[in-house]
Amino acid sequence: MAENKQGDARSSGHGRGPILVAVDFSAHSEAALLLASDLADGLDVRLLVLHVVHDPLNMPGYYARKALKKKTLTRMEDIAGEMLDGFLAELKKKHPQRQALQKPEVLLVKGIPVTRILQVAQKQKAGLLVLGSKGMTGLRHLLLGSVAEQVVSLARLPVTIVKELAKD
Repeated sequence: MAENKQGDARSSGHGRGPILVAVDFSAHSEAALLLASDLADGLDVRLLVLHVVHDPLNMPGYYARKALKKKTLTRMEDIAGEMLDGFLAELKKKHPQRQALQKPEVLLVKGIPVTRILQVAQKQKAGLLVLGSKGMTGLRHLLLGSVAEQVVSLARLPVTIVKELAKD
């Protein structure tokens, strides 16, 4: 499982904290992770990859699809850890030149995404937070809100929001 793996021993380079990127396995979070790894390489700081295991009431069925393929009862944290490991392995394979991406510190926590992202950023003394966002608009945005938007409004550190990479 992906819980609390230690990455390389990069310093926090010239007094800067690590770059924290929160992922949800979407194309938007893939783009965010690639940008965060480039920034971590360029600034010579640690890269922290975070996934928050959602409360089932917050996003019912999100992990259930993977569990059904196994036809066994599996803890959400275990499924999320497998998904995170697979997500990172695929990106490492596709982008071997990105050094920070090859050995990030990986964190898997449980809770409400906005709250847990901000808590981890504070605990890890992150210098920058990077998130992917779909950029919803209209009624759907008003009803559901946006994790990225909430994080931006509540964060006490710089936040970069990344959209999905353009298809060639």
